[in-house]
This record gives sequence, structure tokens and C-alpha cells, in this order.
Amino acid sequence: MYNNMTAARQAFTRESADARRADLIDATAACLAELGLAGTSVRAICAKAGVSPGLLRHYFGGIDDLIAAAYQATSDRMDAVFAAAADAAGPDPHTRLTAYLTASFRPPVTDPQLLGAWTAFWALARSDARMAAIHADSYAGYRARLRDLLAPCGARDPDQLAILLTAMVDGLWLELSLDASSFGADSAAAMVERAVTALLSPSPAPPE
Repeated sequence: MYNNMTAARQAFTRESADARRADLIDATAACLAELGLAGTSVRAICAKAGVSPGLLRHYFGGIDDLIAAAYQATSDRMDAVFAAAADAAGPDPHTRLTAYLTASFRPPVTDPQLLGAWTAFWALARSDARMAAIHADSYAGYRARLRDLLAPCGARDPDQLAILLTAMVDGLWLELSLDASSFGADSAAAMVERAVTALLSPSPAPPE
């Protein structure tokens, strides 16, 4: 009985610590989205999370560690969204591919707050080695899964196509996030689907 109670308390403590860390990470992403890098401070994050600065320092070495954790958590969440979209699309390779790509034009990826946080992460990735490493790993993972989806569709050069399509989706997502009235999510998805169809079409035979 004592051992069972001890194990339960330990499990509860771990869950509570994980929940507090998650709250701080969510608060950091929210501050970056609302206040930008300049306004994101220990005080602002703790006020958003409803905790004391001492608790932040208990779970993280400082604000840089917390921002890095927020970038990693946001990247992981987006990866899960994209993977789930492909898995829900069924067995057809082309349908899975387009579902993976066009998930960027639907919630939660089109959450307006995500743009603010993401642009802050991108800015830091230009000058901070740890943030740059998270960025590189995240995009490498996205392209690797995209290559795996392109290959069953008969792509002739899935590595190059993965780079091209990633850039296209990023550009459309950014324009859509900045101005949702510019062309709309459905138009963005249709553009990607047309591009995929054209890129996967067999090249015409050269004239004899």
C-alpha cells in the first residue's frame, strides 16, 4: 500500500511538473505572438501563465531556454498536424500527398497567433545557434516526410521536389497569414494541388 501511494505521488508530481512546463511554453508562444521579441520578458511570460518568476527559473535556465522550448514544442505540434492530415486521407498516395501539403492552409496552422510566434522564431534562428538547429531539424523532418509521400506518386526527383514544394507552401502560408482576403485558403490549396499534378506529370517525349 505504501509503495502504491509513493508511486502515485511521484506520478502526480511528474504530471504537475509537465503541466507547469507546458503552461510556461504556451505562455511564451502567446507573448511572442502578441508582444513580439521586444516585449517578451520573464515578467510578461509569468503574468500570462499566472506564475511567479521563481517558478520559471525552477523549470528553465532562463528565457532563452524557454523560447527554445517553445519553438521545439510548436514545431512538434505542427509536425503532428501534418502527419495526421496525411494519415486521415486514406491509402491513395496522391491524396495523402496533397492532404499533407494543404494542411498548412487550415486551422490550427492558420491560427493568426501562430504567425507572430513563428516570425519571432525565424528571426532568432538567424542569430542563435540553438534556434537555428531547431529550425534545421524541423524543416529537415518536414522535407523527409514529404519525400516519403512523393516517392509512391512516381516523383522523378523527390529530394528536389520536396524543397520546391516546401518553399511554395511556406510562401502561400505566409501571404495567407498576412492577408487572408488576398486569395483565400481554398485557392491556396487549389494552387498547390495544380502544382503537384503538373510536377508529377510525365515529361513529354522529345521529338524524333
